[in-house]
Amino acid sequence: MSSTRPQASRRTMKKIIQKLRKGEIPEPPSRITNDTVSEYRKRVLAGGRKFKYPIQYSRHKLVINTVIISALALVLVLIIGWWQLYPRQNMSEFAYRVVAVVPLPVANVNGESVRYSDYLMKLRSAEHYLRQKEKATLTGNDGVRQISYLKQQAMNDTIADAYATQLARSKGIVVSDDELANFLRSQRQSEDGEISERTYYAVIKDYYNWSSEEYAHTMRAKLLRQKVSYEIDETAREIATSAGKLVNAAGDKPWAVVVQENAKSLPGVTYGASGLVPRTNQDGGLAVQAAQLKKGEISKPVTSLNGDGYYIIRLVDSNDTQVSYEFVKIPLTTFQRQLDALYGDNKIKIHIDVPFRDEQGGQTDERQ
Repeated sequence: MSSTRPQASRRTMKKIIQKLRKGEIPEPPSRITNDTVSEYRKRVLAGGRKFKYPIQYSRHKLVINTVIISALALVLVLIIGWWQLYPRQNMSEFAYRVVAVVPLPVANVNGESVRYSDYLMKLRSAEHYLRQKEKATLTGNDGVRQISYLKQQAMNDTIADAYATQLARSKGIVVSDDELANFLRSQRQSEDGEISERTYYAVIKDYYNWSSEEYAHTMRAKLLRQKVSYEIDETAREIATSAGKLVNAAGDKPWAVVVQENAKSLPGVTYGASGLVPRTNQDGGLAVQAAQLKKGEISKPVTSLNGDGYYIIRLVDSNDTQVSYEFVKIPLTTFQRQLDALYGDNKIKIHIDVPFRDEQGGQTDERQ
């Protein structure tokens, strides 16, 4: 043991001597004085920079990553929304509420977009009626055919409204609030008097799943199309004038014979008779017009609230609650002819896969 300790001491001394020769003995830390405080501060700040810059870099990277993720999420939402509305043609309440807020197009008429919400409002209403009132299941091959037909009708009607709006704007035709209110009031008339708004709109909701605002919007579009159709149809006005002269000069000759004998000069004109119907009958206002006549009296050409043409009416009989009348109908054709021409000129583009069927039930084709 005594020989080991001297050897360890010699080794330790040898190491100390080597360090002294190399100058590796650390200097004792200097004291901070007024003269050295500035230098000491610089050394402290320099040492802290290695902690500051990585934090700044991380924040910058976090912002970039957040922007990228948000952009990708937005693109994904847009793609899913596009797929749901256009390829898949989602008809749900949620899809309808989305397009009611975001004015997405379902078609293009003569260079102007047709709102998807207008199309879905008509389609969902027709589907609701079939399911709730006709108790249709709308499943299987038959259901697919029925839905396809509803889509055709809704698209045709929506495109016609859009084209009518364009013509109305160019001709300065509008439907005033008073006109709309009067029409809605006339729809509430019944044999027992006027139905309250609350009851009437409850029925509309039950049958067609429309709110009062949606129903008013639909009826305003309907009235506007009617006004436009009458305004642009000079041919129908000329035929109505000719038909009026012929029936007034017919004497006792039946109107049906007059119409048949003059079929070439009265193209499209038809004859009809109502039989006894309520004075408030929902026939486009014809019963109301007839009730204002004397027995055997003939009216001038009048328009129908249904917007389907001019009518010449003769009162056949009446009592306190009912009227019976016959009529000659002169149909409107110009509006539909112009609309068909737009299809033929490829000026109507439909953005979803909906077959188109003409008004006469002709061959179905894809109008894209």
